Amino acid sequence: MTHSFDKEYWDRIWAGDRAASMGASETNPHLVRELDGVPAGTALDAGCGAGAEAVWLARKGWQVTAVDVAADALAIATERAAASGVGDRVRWVEADLSTWRPDEQYDLVTTHYAHPAMSQLEFYDRIASWVAPAGTLFIVGHLHHDDHATDHEETEAHADGGPPAAASATAATITARLDPAAWEIVTAEESHRAVDRPDDGAPSTLHDVVVRARRRR
Repeated sequence: MTHSFDKEYWDRIWAGDRAASMGASETNPHLVRELDGVPAGTALDAGCGAGAEAVWLARKGWQVTAVDVAADALAIATERAAASGVGDRVRWVEADLSTWRPDEQYDLVTTHYAHPAMSQLEFYDRIASWVAPAGTLFIVGHLHHDDHATDHEETEAHADGGPPAAASATAATITARLDPAAWEIVTAEESHRAVDRPDDGAPSTLHDVVVRARRRR
């Protein structure tokens, strides 16, 4: 049995037992490693959740548009930005990223584990089109490492805190969709890092795919 990552799904998640731990999440370490020190400009955080990355970018001087489909997530994010003194540097937008589109391009478009109600790779195609010339696309996603997962395995993986296969990708499948004439690949890696699960503190491993690309034109 599978489900769609639609508004109803995300509203239920952000109103449930996991909301408190997700709302206290720290900035993604891949973002900090790759973009700390990069000159600030305009940024779009696609699927911002509780706003950890949007707030970090704002504190670094970026003017951020942060988009999420879940109103409860944005409420937490707004409070975090205000508490960090950067509320005036972030514009929060409640919208479905499978249909919403911005009316401008950005110096940075980033996403961290976002799963909209559409194909994961098509989502990455979609947000890539929002990057301005000479701008940066930065993706952190769940690594797809089992090309032969059954529906049952996908559902079980999600129940344990991991994504179904349809919501994951590899570095190769992402970068293959970026035209070399238009994009320079800066980072394309797959990593594994130890974390404590936010719900019960048990040790766990996150399998990440990280892609950073610069738009040539």
